[in-house]
Amino acid sequence: MALPRWLERGMADLFPAGETDDADQSLAARLAEAEAAARPLRVKFGIDPTGSDIHLGHSIMFRKLRAFQDAGHTAVLIVGDFTARIGDPTGQSATRVQLDGKAVEANARTYLDQLRSLLDFDTPGRLEVRRNSDWLADLDLPRLIDLLGTATVGQMLAKDDFSSRHGDGKPIALHEFLYPLLQGYDSVAVNADVELGGTDQTFNIAMGRDLQRHFRQRPQFGLLLPILPGTDGVRKMSKSLGNTVGLREAPLITYSKLEKLPDAAVVPYVTLLTDLDPADLPRDPRQKQRAMALAVTASLHGAEAAHRAQADAATLVSGASATESAAVPAASLATVNFPAKAFYLLSAVGLCGSSSDASRQIRGGAVRLDGDKLTDPHQCFTAAADLDGRVLQLGKTKFLRLLA
Repeated sequence: MALPRWLERGMADLFPAGETDDADQSLAARLAEAEAAARPLRVKFGIDPTGSDIHLGHSIMFRKLRAFQDAGHTAVLIVGDFTARIGDPTGQSATRVQLDGKAVEANARTYLDQLRSLLDFDTPGRLEVRRNSDWLADLDLPRLIDLLGTATVGQMLAKDDFSSRHGDGKPIALHEFLYPLLQGYDSVAVNADVELGGTDQTFNIAMGRDLQRHFRQRPQFGLLLPILPGTDGVRKMSKSLGNTVGLREAPLITYSKLEKLPDAAVVPYVTLLTDLDPADLPRDPRQKQRAMALAVTASLHGAEAAHRAQADAATLVSGASATESAAVPAASLATVNFPAKAFYLLSAVGLCGSSSDASRQIRGGAVRLDGDKLTDPHQCFTAAADLDGRVLQLGKTKFLRLLA
């Protein structure tokens, strides 16, 4: 029994992946069973709101959740407002700093606002948003001991992150062992049929299967999606590495970053972030990059905004002056002290992290004002009115329209 193509697209792994007609061994069989019973599957994905921004690396999970919604199933979005206070140890070489409840809730609200462009929030029965504090905050000691009794220290130390830290003599706090158990218990609380995750989540999702069996539920399937490379095309997309494309970034910034993506990353981006068939992409590498950038930008901001961003990017990169209609994000000059030298201006509006970096970028020829290169870090601008409406550009992906 085969899986539908929409489900297989971009999938890195599925477990268990049996080809039987047993609905507990084959996801295809469980899909067929659910259709026959007119019962939508419950497809779980959890987010720990440890930051305020969602980027494209996160969005591949939500696109798959949306595909399940469009096929008639229920997306169960777990906001990990309780587990975020522990922090997922996956991929960490040290114990995470724990967040307080207020910070987590503020982050959760911004996450949900951003997800409205990706998930169906409006069709009844297609989305459940649950906070895991609803069931985890009230776990009493007997229930917690019951949970702890389902796993062994040996199992926990078999997890790659714990194993490497233990081998290196780095400390592992006891509360970190709780994280996989609590994530697994989320699956019990919502009675999940499927859990989505990255390829680094195999251990945690398998823990959910174990706990569901322990509590006499049918175990969920684990559907894993690849880790999206960042804009450098190599390393995992991560804000700390500076290689992200954020959902809240302006269309022009999004398009400009994507059209410079290394060739090897173009097909994975098309597969994971659009509905395009990679076989339909142009053969010319430059045209292929642009087609991918246009499609991904359109998936976030709509086709009209994406085409406008493509045209504006071509205008700006060509060195021509930006038109009044160019969709360039604005930056207020209200807090800039004038007269202002060029190196100070770049750091004051946030294009550079420091004045020294700004000076280096100007000397390197990376800075333009309305398409004209700035060459002198000490060039002086006497008043905000002299810069009002003009576009300040750093490299080929960062643009700001200055407003007095």
